[in-house]
Amino acid sequence: MTMDLTRRAALTGGAALPLAAMAGPTLAASHSAGEGGAALPHARSFMLGDMTVTTLLDGTVTRDGVKDIFGGGATQEAFEEVSQQNFIPADMAQFFFTPTLVETGGQHVLFDTGLGQGGIQKALAEAGKSPEDIDIVVLTHMHPDHIGGMTTGDAATFPNASYVTASAEYDFWSGMEAGNRVGDMVAQKVTPMAEKMSFIEDGGEVAPGLTAVAAFGHTPGHMAYRLESGGQQLILTADLANHYVWTFAHPEWEVSFDMDKAAATESRRRILGMLAADRIPMIGYHMPFPAAGYVEARGDGFRFVPVSYQMMG
Repeated sequence: MTMDLTRRAALTGGAALPLAAMAGPTLAASHSAGEGGAALPHARSFMLGDMTVTTLLDGTVTRDGVKDIFGGGATQEAFEEVSQQNFIPADMAQFFFTPTLVETGGQHVLFDTGLGQGGIQKALAEAGKSPEDIDIVVLTHMHPDHIGGMTTGDAATFPNASYVTASAEYDFWSGMEAGNRVGDMVAQKVTPMAEKMSFIEDGGEVAPGLTAVAAFGHTPGHMAYRLESGGQQLILTADLANHYVWTFAHPEWEVSFDMDKAAATESRRRILGMLAADRIPMIGYHMPFPAAGYVEARGDGFRFVPVSYQMMG
């Protein structure tokens, strides 16, 4: 597969509920790189057939206690061994929050909205876009780090957009009694947009070439999305696998914020297995920015292979 990377001129200037709630994310807008102080890029664009796909770095945060998050069912020794084999510490991790913008058929389709702290606006600006340009917002699921950016203050961040999500996802969270953190945030951020929202099922189409893929388990209606154009494909995996090492190497290790852990494991094995077998690239919401890469089968698990120059023209 050949995909052409296009760096917009602006680029040269430069979690699930527990991920967002337990530590204050550092906005990408405030980060700098190295002693030279050059700003980190917040957007990366490439072509998929006739589609322009742009990953948008909304923010990043450091977390500790990661064995308790990603190593359910693993021994401490096994968790440390996998970490050591992949040159990462076993006691901390860096998380990234990466919505994706797809330009296709004259429409701007945004998948997820970030944390709601201004990072999505910064990233869109670097990509040469504004919130007013967004035609459709797709919510892969309704954890706070995916719906936080739907509003700015009391106003809709994307005033011209319609909204799409899985009916099972909306029904579950909107049915929560007051006092549930996610349910309350859905009531604040999502419910006011209900009149502009449509619901999608497995295999449903958001727009030509953008198709929902059931990936339940992380939440009741969690969806991945298949992008197809010009004979090329890419899967937006959302929160199917939240860490690029542990949940790939051992899909069976339980993740603390997967609501149905058995279903989440099944979804990981099914979709990661398909990506590896068919050599289809992916974008994962919490992968290291620019969040794109490939999947290799390795033993009884998988390995995430980050993009380097494969997507350059």
